[in-house]
Amino acid sequence: MIEKREKLLEIENLKQHFKKGETVIKAVDGLTFNIYKGETFGLVGESGCGKSTTGRTIIRLYDATNGKVMFNGENVHGRKSRKELKKFNRKMQMIFQDPYASLNPRMTVADIIAEGIDIHGLAKNKQERMEKVYELLETVGLNREHANRYPHEFSGGQRQRIGIARALAVEPEFIIADEPISALDVSIQAQVVNLMKRLQKEKGLTYLFIAHDLSMVKYISDRIGVMYRGKIVELAESNELYKNPIHPYTQSLLSAIPLPDPDYERNRKRQVYDHKDHEANSENRELREVKAGHWVACTEEEYAKYKDQYS
Repeated sequence: MIEKREKLLEIENLKQHFKKGETVIKAVDGLTFNIYKGETFGLVGESGCGKSTTGRTIIRLYDATNGKVMFNGENVHGRKSRKELKKFNRKMQMIFQDPYASLNPRMTVADIIAEGIDIHGLAKNKQERMEKVYELLETVGLNREHANRYPHEFSGGQRQRIGIARALAVEPEFIIADEPISALDVSIQAQVVNLMKRLQKEKGLTYLFIAHDLSMVKYISDRIGVMYRGKIVELAESNELYKNPIHPYTQSLLSAIPLPDPDYERNRKRQVYDHKDHEANSENRELREVKAGHWVACTEEEYAKYKDQYS
């Protein structure tokens, strides 16, 4: 439970639509939520639901179609001057999904990590620059000897650590982690997540952690938003969401998580979400607070039922 709930990021009716010929693809279709300083907000959902597009729109890799993204009280998509954008880019960084594609193969690890340091003029000379690089490598569990190597010489887990070091180099307040462990072996995933948790505690970072693996999201997140077809259908604290899932789609996702228990797995019943029902009533559904801090996308009729059932 977050004690001091100071808003760092406020997202209001965020929309990101793409045109493909005459078709409009509503990748993100009216998201509203806040992220508080020092917390990890998990954003989960199936592939194609708009999670990654949300992260890229927040950091302004895409210009929003509509809505507001407020970071420390300032409108991200309202910024225009190069100086303001540069200042914003230092405060908000991103860790990308693919550790193989996100690192320039022609650059040494030192140059990859120091790119942000160079852009923002954070080192007085070459010696200070390299000292910062060495410190960052050691922070993420690598050695200073790795600085002069190239990305192809590293494993996937090591490359993701380099990506984390690159994000940390400019001393950001907020990091968007876009499925940072999905391309890694299961044995390495926990190491990377534990590293992120340790860095958050040491440096007071705030995370938006985007993933489709609900079990890992529960482990790292304070609150979780469940996304479906461009909208958030349920939002609650991590433990609350797992103990008391209300929306049928959330229940469906949780029913699909395997457990290391043969008896449970033999008898596990997968709950299938009725997509047609969602489409039929989507216009009348909006996020409503069923319990304190527990929001569900529902109609007025469903809201009354949920209140009676879960309050």
